[in-house]
Amino acid sequence: MKRSLTSMAALLVAGTALAQVPATAPAQGAAANAPIVVAGTVADEASKAGLLARLRAVYGADRVIDQLAVGTVATPANWNDYVQRLIGPNLKMISRGQLKIDGNNVSLRGDVASEAQRQQIAGDIAGTLNPTYTVNNGLRVADNQQVVLDAVLANRIIEFESGKAALAPSGMAVLDQMSEALKKLNGVKVEVIGHTDNAGSRAGNLSLSQARAEAVKTYVTSRGINGDLIAVSGEGPDRPVADNRTIEGRARNRRIEFKVVQ
Repeated sequence: MKRSLTSMAALLVAGTALAQVPATAPAQGAAANAPIVVAGTVADEASKAGLLARLRAVYGADRVIDQLAVGTVATPANWNDYVQRLIGPNLKMISRGQLKIDGNNVSLRGDVASEAQRQQIAGDIAGTLNPTYTVNNGLRVADNQQVVLDAVLANRIIEFESGKAALAPSGMAVLDQMSEALKKLNGVKVEVIGHTDNAGSRAGNLSLSQARAEAVKTYVTSRGINGDLIAVSGEGPDRPVADNRTIEGRARNRRIEFKVVQ
């Protein structure tokens, strides 16, 4: 069974030979202080302590939120050492990203500012590992179109009625502004991604996040956006950006994300 670790800036997942780290947001404004939520399972207390120490050294102790558990997991030889080496300062160049280590398979996704950064990060990761590891570089170069969408949401959340896919009036107001921003992108394809907190069943949350993403698409198309340019998906509780153990954290995790599709 895979168990995951999640973080806002770099996501780290550990489990049956599994480790995953969320990538950081750009170093500007509030994003520079975005929390690194680390959740999942590691083999022992020493592994947990070493992992947390490395994350705190890179991101700062105040940003790392510990949701790690200790349990029975199987990992390749020297796995803890390799995972800690992967958590380096270069990860801070990634926004909205995720680093996932599943056995000897490493996948990296997120946005970077340039092709040079994309190659640098991927090269450094490959150079850190031995030949038994496979690296899938899913990093992409962000463009100004994504910045336009991010600016509309800023630190706001598109709100829904509790436990439902019905938009609250405040959510509609944000989407009115988002619709105007989408019109400025001149036919660019965008994905609407729904997220939830971890309250309730994962299956129920996946269904709810999908339904909310669909509701957002329906709303913006009613405001003149071409529905063929809007893809939707629901990721349920799988990509938290805050601590689900707090009311504030759960509220932040119940969110809608707009992502330019390249």
